[in-house]
Amino acid sequence: MPEVCAPKVYLKPEVERRLQNRLKRIEGQIRGIQRLLAARHSCDDLLIQLGAVKQALNSVTVELLESHIETCVAEDVAAGRGVKALNRLKGALAHALRHAG
Repeated sequence: MPEVCAPKVYLKPEVERRLQNRLKRIEGQIRGIQRLLAARHSCDDLLIQLGAVKQALNSVTVELLESHIETCVAEDVAAGRGVKALNRLKGALAHALRHAG
């Protein structure tokens, strides 16, 4: 079972809603790129759209990270589990940055 945020804390509902909406838009962008490919649009058009998706995913990642720090990490630090929380955060951040390029 994966580790989860502190039991009393998760993303604020408005943040979760924003992230869900952004991910749905990204999903739509991906479907649009598939249609462009099937319609044999130019590689330039495809690359531009892929860049937009990549930027959108980076924005979701940043918002999730900021909220995670404000909720889960802050709660763990306040509860005396700061070292563990920061180590998990460092690992997740390193992974996200390795794959953000």
